Amino acid sequence: MSITELGAEQMHELPTKMIETWATNDGAAFSELFTEDATLILPNDIFLRGRDGIRGFMTQAFAGPYQGTRVFGEPLDARYLGEEAAVIVTQGGVLAPGDTAVAPERAIRATWVLARQDGRWLIAAYQNTPIGA
Repeated sequence: MSITELGAEQMHELPTKMIETWATNDGAAFSELFTEDATLILPNDIFLRGRDGIRGFMTQAFAGPYQGTRVFGEPLDARYLGEEAAVIVTQGGVLAPGDTAVAPERAIRATWVLARQDGRWLIAAYQNTPIGA
């Protein structure tokens, strides 16, 4: 199977979809980028399991500390692990209202483990680490 048949374009669009979805501050829409059994690991000891857990956390976060924020990320590396799995590594971070660039204290690198389900690439696991950590 060729990379085109595996949906390479859709796989590489996931970081852009996350940026776009975050900008809506919609926890339900954000969680739809993830598999039903996904994990999401963020700084400050945040460990979420499942789309419902991600939805709940992000809905509260968008109503609180993430309200009005945006994210930025650009791929540093991407590779297939097989026909149904891939890994993307990105660098970016959270943009506070009015920011035009990621502040050094909010810069991160992230690892995305992707799974192809029903012909669609979704995030099975996401973890980010502050670059300064």
